[in-house]
Amino acid sequence: MDDVIKEKISADHLLYVSLKYTKTCDVIINLLLRWKVMVEKAMDVLIDKAKKKKKWKPVPDAPRAKVVQLKKIYAKEKLVIEVLELYEMFRDLNKLEKIRESEFRKGVNLKVKYKNDFVNVNLDKLKEYADLLERFISYLR
Repeated sequence: MDDVIKEKISADHLLYVSLKYTKTCDVIINLLLRWKVMVEKAMDVLIDKAKKKKKWKPVPDAPRAKVVQLKKIYAKEKLVIEVLELYEMFRDLNKLEKIRESEFRKGVNLKVKYKNDFVNVNLDKLKEYADLLERFISYLR
């Protein structure tokens, strides 16, 4: 759990300090990748909880396999499902088509083509993601 908190602190710094002063899409991408690592570490915490309840069946170390099984185990937890779906976008971020808009300005926006639709990752969207991940970490504790 400490690793999750450390990743969150680094991500918060990117969101509230680095992005405030630079306003570049590179910082947004780095923030999303940092959140990806944080969720991966949080998934390990969820897996440990599932193992203690004897709900976890051994799966390959592949992240996709873990996500599929976690979605089954935590199907009733809406928050966990939302975060796992968001993680799937973060995981594929490097492969996805990205369009940079209004860099170095207040309205900096990164358009990401995900599931045949463009997702506008701007400051408002990043704050939504941050709130969601904050609630997720509280749930883990």
